[in-house]
Amino acid sequence: MVSLICTLQSHQDDVNCCAFSGALLATCSADKSICVYSARDFSELPFSPLSGHGYGVHCCCFSACGQYLASCSTDATTVVWSMDTGEIEAVLEHPGRSPVRVCAFSPDSSFLVSGGSDGTIALWDFTSRTLRRTGAVTDTSIVACSFTPCGQLFITGSTYGDLRLWDLNMNHLHAEKNAHDLGVSCCQFAPQIMKGTDGCVQFRLASCGQDSLVKIWIVSLLSAAGIKMQLAHTLTGQSAPILSCAYSADGQMLVSGSVDKTVTVYQANEGVLLYTLNQHDRYVTACAFSPMAPLIATGSMDKTVNIWRVEDGSGAQGGFLSFENLFKLKSSGHSRLMVSEWSEEDVLAWLREEGLEAVIDMFKSNNIDGEELLSLTKETLSSELHIESLGLRCKVMKKIEELKMAPVSNGTPDEYLCPITREIMKDPVIAADGYSYEREAIESWINTKSRTSPMTNLPLQTTLLTPNRTLKMAILRWTTYQ
Repeated sequence: MVSLICTLQSHQDDVNCCAFSGALLATCSADKSICVYSARDFSELPFSPLSGHGYGVHCCCFSACGQYLASCSTDATTVVWSMDTGEIEAVLEHPGRSPVRVCAFSPDSSFLVSGGSDGTIALWDFTSRTLRRTGAVTDTSIVACSFTPCGQLFITGSTYGDLRLWDLNMNHLHAEKNAHDLGVSCCQFAPQIMKGTDGCVQFRLASCGQDSLVKIWIVSLLSAAGIKMQLAHTLTGQSAPILSCAYSADGQMLVSGSVDKTVTVYQANEGVLLYTLNQHDRYVTACAFSPMAPLIATGSMDKTVNIWRVEDGSGAQGGFLSFENLFKLKSSGHSRLMVSEWSEEDVLAWLREEGLEAVIDMFKSNNIDGEELLSLTKETLSSELHIESLGLRCKVMKKIEELKMAPVSNGTPDEYLCPITREIMKDPVIAADGYSYEREAIESWINTKSRTSPMTNLPLQTTLLTPNRTLKMAILRWTTYQ
């Protein structure tokens, strides 16, 4: 169930964009202003509204930590604001002085990309606030952009209707032409990195446009064949051009806003329509999910921003994970712990659950706890635990390997676990394969193994490791709920 909890009426003209950080909500408008609210009670902050643009503000976005807000405008600038004081930190003038239609931070806030009405694309080094690279798509306007969750690539969408993927050197990697008839209006990558059946890195991308469709794409990074974009779902829940779309923080839900004045909420992976919301009086131009709470913000040409609460969706068609479920632990028992923390009794309980009663006495007499369980081999099962049956040893080892590869069963999101250690990461970094690892684990892997990916076994093009600050913050937030 989705319920309207409040309506914000601070703007004097069309609302063009909404953006959440962990603690704040920002909205921007054709009235040249940006309003900033507390995401706890939606009271407007003392320094709001922010006034510094000379013309209407098209887009706004928060840095990963929420310390900065970027906004872009018809005045050909992208302005960086401090969220501590509301003061302007930097004014980034777009190449060619073209009106800036869209801007987006990379997941770790190292980079900021902005797109102009003349088809120009500017990639900024955010740390130094300097222009890193420029690119262009001719005869069109750039109106949408989004970084992949690894932060190594970004995609742009244009009024021409195409989606184009770029790397950080502004190399054009792939073009999906005519992705939307009459033009793309918005696109966003889901926050999670996926792994294809052939071991390739994959991302899920949502896009929407003037053709009244929301499309969900699977973007695959292929080692030899480059980039592949495959259409997974076409969503037809709205009857007019769709102006905005956004993924939830867990990637399970997708929201979109349309010229038909509706807001739709989908179960993202299967493309199942869950809810249609009808409270806006004019076009719905903006939508955003909170990363911290089950909340959606939608903005409209009716000059309002509606705040919606998403209740537990366990009974909804198709089903989805509510935000609360991301942070809940299961009931007491060994399922609360990482395997390495299991007691001897936890190990015995696991053996019973897996139908391995035949070896319980051997494990009990040898006082096997979780840490020792993970270190067992076929040889130690035979020589130390005296399990004589080869078939039984193989069955036990298969179950142990499955246990090592499975997510921690205490409700820990799998992306919070290092693929090498299978433990919650403290200092996650992104490697060249697009996956995040515990820094110490991947550095050790690179130093002691060949330069291949632990996940794909393909060569790593570089050993450079990028801090994943967004993931680190998410893990810190999650651990506070334990």
